Amino acid sequence: MRDQAQNLRKVMEHNKEDIKRHTKVISVISGKGGVGKSNISLNFSLSLAEQGKKVLLFDLDIGMANLDILMGLMPSSHVVDVIEHDRSIWDIMEEGPCGIQLIAGGSGLTKVFEMTAAKQDRFSQQMALLDGCFDFIVFDMGAGASEDGLNFILASNETIIITTPEPTSITDAYAMLKYIHSKDPFLTSSILVNRTESNIEGKQTAENLQRVARRFLEKELSILGSVPYDKHVLKAVKQQSPFRLKYPASPAAKAIKACANSFIGKENLPEKKPAFRQFLTQMKGFLKRGPKND
Repeated sequence: MRDQAQNLRKVMEHNKEDIKRHTKVISVISGKGGVGKSNISLNFSLSLAEQGKKVLLFDLDIGMANLDILMGLMPSSHVVDVIEHDRSIWDIMEEGPCGIQLIAGGSGLTKVFEMTAAKQDRFSQQMALLDGCFDFIVFDMGAGASEDGLNFILASNETIIITTPEPTSITDAYAMLKYIHSKDPFLTSSILVNRTESNIEGKQTAENLQRVARRFLEKELSILGSVPYDKHVLKAVKQQSPFRLKYPASPAAKAIKACANSFIGKENLPEKKPAFRQFLTQMKGFLKRGPKND
């Protein structure tokens, strides 16, 4: 467990930033499990960090929180410790490769969605401390749209939908997109296609989903790119090391880097509203709906 002095030094280091960063919250989502969402979340975040971005990776995958395993880390603290044990948000971070920070989910992650009013306030206050310290906060959400997880998705500034070329995966991705759109038609969304046989297959899959969303939802989706099926990905998982770092010359590693570069290019467009402030306002609103009493 980190001592208070170390934690204080860490907070001070964050506050020493010459330029306050424009923090944006991204939810990585999928319509079904088994599409490689968490692996994409991790390696996409690493690719952002390689481009000089400060990234916080936040595991909110209820029941399947495994980013720490994919990174070969053994976190001593989890997000639940902020809620149940009054730990600081800085206390529960684990530093990963390329300087990215990880907040692990842990087995008690459901408690994040069962907070009393007092704990909601504390959690919101701790989240507010992150403003300006990171360029991107990446939520690795659970597959599908649980009622609780949906609140974090809708509070995010944008979403990245992970799908594969399989028909069932595409159908589920569209169903997820349609449901989110019904709740917030203005939430920005992008597509990333995983485990493709070729660039052409990835492009066609993304464009088909883009076309359907435009026709039936009147929603525009950005295409970040695709990541091919690659034996190096499974090798890296077995070695508990991100494939972007373990096998940087592999097709999957090069592809995820290209997807991150595409995302950064899109993000360089002028921002119309304070992203993190908007996230905090949305999150507080969702948390306070029907709060429980202490």
